[in-house]
Order: sequence, then structure tokens, then C-alpha cells
Amino acid sequence: MAAFDDIKQLAHPYHLLNLIMSLSFLTAKYTPVLCEILFPEGDCGELTMWESEVMFFMIVIIAFRTRKSGSRTMLAYVSVASTYAKLCNVLLWFSADPVYGILYLVFAITHFLLVGEPVYQGPENLTYFQGKELDEELQRDKNTVWLITFYTAWSPACSSLAPIFAKLSAQYALDNLKFGKIDVGRYPDAAKKYHINDSAFSLQLPTISVFKKGAEVERRPCLDANAKFQKFYFTEDNIKASFDLNNMYLQCKKDLEAKKGKKEAHVKAE
Repeated sequence: MAAFDDIKQLAHPYHLLNLIMSLSFLTAKYTPVLCEILFPEGDCGELTMWESEVMFFMIVIIAFRTRKSGSRTMLAYVSVASTYAKLCNVLLWFSADPVYGILYLVFAITHFLLVGEPVYQGPENLTYFQGKELDEELQRDKNTVWLITFYTAWSPACSSLAPIFAKLSAQYALDNLKFGKIDVGRYPDAAKKYHINDSAFSLQLPTISVFKKGAEVERRPCLDANAKFQKFYFTEDNIKASFDLNNMYLQCKKDLEAKKGKKEAHVKAE
């Protein structure tokens, strides 16, 4: 079922155009008529040594980043791969001709601005924080348990987590168990305060943290005994198990019922 959902999402124009841009240079090189138009005579049908090195470097980076980001779905792999493939295509097109490189960049920027990555359209119960709003909310209401995702808009791994986290919020949210998100790319002060590395090579994007009584008590990914970040796969089942969401939900629900019972008893006493 998950694979079928991924295939449906990959049929979206955003991902189809990503695929075209990722394969554009190779397609041009190995398509006879197109190659003869774009490249000098004799450059068709094979890659130069430098072009081969760029391609090899791209493959290594994609393998490294998908492994480190914890990509476990087809959509996650494709998103990570297309991001780095497009960066390599920029280098390849510029090396072939600066005009081609500029046109490729213009097309990529237009694609990003006008098409846009498809977003989750299902039910959710999320609070989107800006700037210092998260700090203020954590200090304002210390009786609420918060699950917060720290993310960036440009990270494929964060995009893959978004629908999963939204579904969990719809399933588990209570008056005293809430889900929130903050874009540390837009609000770097939040990244600094909560010790999130928001660089392009960060192993902390995304990060999910649990806050109780205004303080962080747990996060994923986390550091191991050697102060290295443990690999964490952001699947629905892993998140539920890692944060013990079922028991957390039951405890919060029990607390709500107890609070409600005390309130009713107080009203009757009056």
C-alpha cells in the first residue's frame, strides 16, 4: 500500500520534472539527434573523463545521503537522489556551455517556484511555530506534552516525514498532548537554541523532540555513547515505538479524565 502511494505521488508533475532534469545531461549525450544539436561533433555517445568523475561523485553522494538521512521509502530515495542529481547537472551543463547552465538554472528555479513539491492533504492537528513562539508556548503551559519536529523546507528527508507526522498528529493529539513544527531554516535562532545543525550536510534534519513540563526529555536522532548521531528511520512504526506513543497517549488521556473528574467534583461541592 505504501509503495502504491509513493508511485501515485511520483506521478505528480513536480517529481516528473525532477526526473527529467536529473537525467537531462545523460539523455542529451546519448540521444543522437539531440546531442548533435547541443554538443560539438565527436562529443556524442560518451562522457569525458571529467563528466564521468562528476557522475561517479554524484552516485557516491546520493548513496551516502540516503543512508545518513534514513530514507526507507521509494519517494524518499527519489527525492534525495533528484536533489543531488540536479546539482551535478548544473555543473555538467555549465561545463558544456555557460548558456546551457544558465538556462538549466532558470528552468530549475521556475520549476521550484511555480510547480512546487506536493504537500500532504490529509487530516492533521499541528501547530506551526514561528521564531520564539515555541519557547513562549513551552513556558506558558507546562502541563502539555509536546512533540516537535525541527525541519527545513529544502530537506528531502523532512518532506518525507511531513505526511507521517501529520497522520500521527491526527491520530494521537489531545488537549494535553500536542504536535508542532518549526522551520529552523527560516528561524536559525531556534536551531541554535535547541542545538539543531541546519546545514546541508546535517544529520539532524529532521529531528523530533518530546517536551514535558517545558523541558526536552527525548529526541530522535540522538547521540550514542561515542557522541555520534545514531541512525534513525522516520517511519510511522519507528516513531510510535521509539517515543512509546501509545502509552504516552493513554497516560495523557488518563490525566485529562482525572482533571475532568476533579473539576466536576469541585463544581458539585460548590
